[in-house]
Amino acid sequence: MLRDVIVGIDAGTSLIKTVAFTREGRQLGDFSLPNSYSTLAGGRVEQDMTRTWNDTVAALRGLAAVVPDLGPRVAAVAVTGQGDGTWLIDDDGRPVAPALLWLDSRAARLVEEIRGSERNAPLYRLTGSGLNACQQGPQLAWLQAHAPQTLSRAATVFHCKDWLYFLLTGQRATDPSEATFTCGDFRKRGFDPDTARMIGISDLVRLFPEVVDGVAVTHPLGADAAAETGLPQGVPVSLGYVDVICNALGAGLYDPAPDVGCTIIGSTGMHMRLAPDVDAVTLNGEATGYTMPFPVPGHYAQMQSNMAATLNIDWLLDLALGVLAAEGVTRSRADLIRRLDQQVLEAKPGEVLFHPFISDAGERGPFVAHEACAQFFGLRSHHRYWDLMRAVMEGLAFAARDCYAAMGALPREVRITGGAARSHALTAILGAALECNVRVCSRAEA
Repeated sequence: MLRDVIVGIDAGTSLIKTVAFTREGRQLGDFSLPNSYSTLAGGRVEQDMTRTWNDTVAALRGLAAVVPDLGPRVAAVAVTGQGDGTWLIDDDGRPVAPALLWLDSRAARLVEEIRGSERNAPLYRLTGSGLNACQQGPQLAWLQAHAPQTLSRAATVFHCKDWLYFLLTGQRATDPSEATFTCGDFRKRGFDPDTARMIGISDLVRLFPEVVDGVAVTHPLGADAAAETGLPQGVPVSLGYVDVICNALGAGLYDPAPDVGCTIIGSTGMHMRLAPDVDAVTLNGEATGYTMPFPVPGHYAQMQSNMAATLNIDWLLDLALGVLAAEGVTRSRADLIRRLDQQVLEAKPGEVLFHPFISDAGERGPFVAHEACAQFFGLRSHHRYWDLMRAVMEGLAFAARDCYAAMGALPREVRITGGAARSHALTAILGAALECNVRVCSRAEA
């Protein structure tokens, strides 16, 4: 049978998803399962590593039920997943503790100390990424100080997708994108001992795996993984870059034409520019954002991320639904969303100003302010609900402009993906605020 299918695995924070594509990129089918993690006291957010693998196996089995003759047709498998976090295994390949997710904030105080010290500027120049409690480097520093017994049993530190790649192929590896902002030098596209020293984890460099670029190197699917998943043993497996880079690639960030940006409008907002070489990378004075190698030789993706994007819209929608429900009026979220575009576009622009900092964690891009709060300005008695919703969307658009401005000149075209990309009102307002053309990605699973 012709091997004409590529299988993608995306182990995200909310879902573990598998998708089948033709070699040309046409989607054939997908299957997903809810992900599971635990939120504990002290800012701890953890995930059971064995369950993550079992859920991934179940998702691959589910995909086989959706796509006819999947096993014999598979030409290759690629795996990506949620970024940051700390996934530790021992010499025998067994987890030594639950994984720390990117949502885990126990290293926040340590990060604040470094960001307020003379180490922060040179650290940012090496990594190109603002230090954050979600990152593996600070999390390892926290474990070193508070759970040394856990690290004493560890032989390798992974990210989520690296753990799955290990179980699929037996190879201990990570990719260039995660290696650099974990504890690396973005110019070298890998780990760096000076970065480790500044974070205070020089003794833990032994845990970092080999850096493997899945664009050029693959490893065969192992016998045990083949038996569990039902995929053919020996099929090549590619270790993908971190999920946000893969999303940008699928949504059209790479283009030989200059001045292209990519925005993911989800719960958070991710705004990305492509730098064609290392000299085109722009580092900002706030020492925020991320710089990551892109899966094209010599290229880098720069990104700034709003802590809350559609979370602001959801908040205002829920506010209206709550008031209606209290009065015995039944409306669904879908009812309001169906009216949203028309009503927002009919509202007068620039009437009300909104700061879109609805997240309890404040803001992280293009500035870091944990105390930042959402607020309306300029309200008058004639303003109505849809004026407020327009202000929320305009606030998100200007936040995107701030993010792009922190990375250099504004793009001439932005490609948009994510849940809110379907809103014509939001995309129109975003294009106006950025003074650029906007194109919406039609690929369901970018």
